[in-house]
Amino acid sequence: MLAVFADEATLRHALAFEAGLARAQAAEGLIGAPEAEMIAALCATIGIDPAELADEAALAGTLAIPLVARLRAALPDAPAKALHKGATSQDVADTVLACQIRAALRLLDADLERIATALATLARRYATTPATGRTLLQDALPIGFGLRIAQWHAGIAESAARLGREVETSATLQFGGAAGTRSGLNGKATAIASRLAALLGLPDAAPWQGRRGGIAGIATALAILIGSLGKMARDVSLLAQNGVGEAREPAIPGRGGSSAMAHKRNPTGCQITLSAALRAPGLVAGILAGLPAEQERGLGGWQAEGPALADLFLLAAGAAEAMATVAEGLDIDEAAIARNLAAADIGTDIGESAALVADLLVLND
Repeated sequence: MLAVFADEATLRHALAFEAGLARAQAAEGLIGAPEAEMIAALCATIGIDPAELADEAALAGTLAIPLVARLRAALPDAPAKALHKGATSQDVADTVLACQIRAALRLLDADLERIATALATLARRYATTPATGRTLLQDALPIGFGLRIAQWHAGIAESAARLGREVETSATLQFGGAAGTRSGLNGKATAIASRLAALLGLPDAAPWQGRRGGIAGIATALAILIGSLGKMARDVSLLAQNGVGEAREPAIPGRGGSSAMAHKRNPTGCQITLSAALRAPGLVAGILAGLPAEQERGLGGWQAEGPALADLFLLAAGAAEAMATVAEGLDIDEAAIARNLAAADIGTDIGESAALVADLLVLND
C-alpha cells in the first residue's frame, strides 16, 4: 500500500495521463500522430527525481506545473505545444488519485477475501455452539457462538461492498480543463475523454473537479470498513480476557508478548486494528470539511484529500492484514465457552442462531 501511494507511483500515473491525453487527441485528429508518439516516448523514458519535483511543486502549488514544464523543455516546438492541450493541473491530480484509489482497493480486497473466507468457515462450525450472549458488557441470553462470528463477517462484507461501490462510481477520469468546460478541443472533448479513460483503465465521467462528494464517499466508506474491522477486533480482545478466555489470537512466536510479564498473550492484531479505527474518523472529518469547495475550483480543500486518503488506505490495509491473520488462526476454547455459559445460569436456548448464521452468510457471500 505504501508503494501504491509512493512518489514514484504518483509520477508514473501523471506521465501516463500526459501520454494518454496526447494519444487520445491524436486519434481524434486534434494533434499530429508523430507529436503524440514523441510525447508518449518521452513520458516513458524521462528520468525525474521525485524529491526535486516535489520542491518545484511546493512553489508552483501543483505537481503538474513543474512536470509539464520539464516535459516541454525536453521536446521540440511542435510536440511541446501539443502537450497537455486542453488539460489543467487538477485534471492530472484527480486522475492520478483515481488510479491510485483503484490500485489500493485491489490490494485491500485480497486481505478482505481472506477474512471473509476464514470467518464464514468459523461461523458455520460454531453456529450451534451455545455461548453467553452479552449486552452492555453484561451476561444476557445464550447465542450460537457462530452467530457472533457471522455478524463480524456481515459487517466487514457489507462495508467492503460499500467501498467497492463508492470506488466504482467515483474513482473516475477527471478531464475538464481550466474551468471545467473542456474548451479549446474543437468539439472533440467527449471523444477524447472517452479514449483517455480507456487508455488509463478508468471509467469516463463528466468533469467533477468542483464536486468532492465522490471522494468524501470513498473516504467515509473506508472509515466504515476500518470500524467494521475494529468491531471484530474489539470483540476478540474482550473474549481473550483472562476472566473470559473464549477466543484468542493465534499463538505466533514473538507475537503478543510483554517485556515485563512473560505470561501474557496480548491481542496485538486487535490493538493494530483498534488504533486504526480511532484514527480514521478524524481523517474523514478533514475531507468532509472540504466539501463546500469554492466555485469551479476550490482552494485548500481538494488539495488536502490525497494525503488523507492515502492514510485511510494504509490504515485499512494494516487493519485488514492484522484481522486476516487473526481470523485464519483464531483459537476458540469450547470448554471456556461452556464453562462461562454454565456460570451465567441462563440456559442453552440459542433461538434461531443457526438459521441466522446461514442467512447472514448467504446475504454477504
